[in-house]
Amino acid sequence: ELFGLSVSPWELIVRGSAMYLFLFLLFRVVIKRRIGSVGMADILILVIVADAAQNGMAGEYRSITDAFILVGTIVGWNTLVDWLTFRFPRLQRILEPPPLLLIDNGRVLWQHMKQEYMSESDLATKLREHGVTDPREVAKAFLEPDGQMTVLKRKP
Repeated sequence: ELFGLSVSPWELIVRGSAMYLFLFLLFRVVIKRRIGSVGMADILILVIVADAAQNGMAGEYRSITDAFILVGTIVGWNTLVDWLTFRFPRLQRILEPPPLLLIDNGRVLWQHMKQEYMSESDLATKLREHGVTDPREVAKAFLEPDGQMTVLKRKP
């Protein structure tokens, strides 16, 4: 019973696929990016989502083999999506947001900051990480798709 199948493998594959695709869309398309840090609220959401998704994926499985099939399905989808975005750059443009310009020639683009719920304090923190104390020192600053910030300083 430990390694037997308690649920149809196809049911596990369908459940795993459905939850993977739903969570993929949620995290890659809806949530998009964060400011390069993981806060307490992010961890809490991740734990709650994982617990809620587990019930949707698992159904009533009880064996290790069932778990292997479910985890294999999720890893398989992740690998396939990564391969597809590598193979088809057009798909990557759809699934990952382009870099967002936050500072242009020393001028902070507040509308773009607002779009990402980025505060002035968040911006100042990220600029200090790049050795910048004043946005006027920056030629361009981008919020990258992975949440990191790229800062190109003005030439003296």
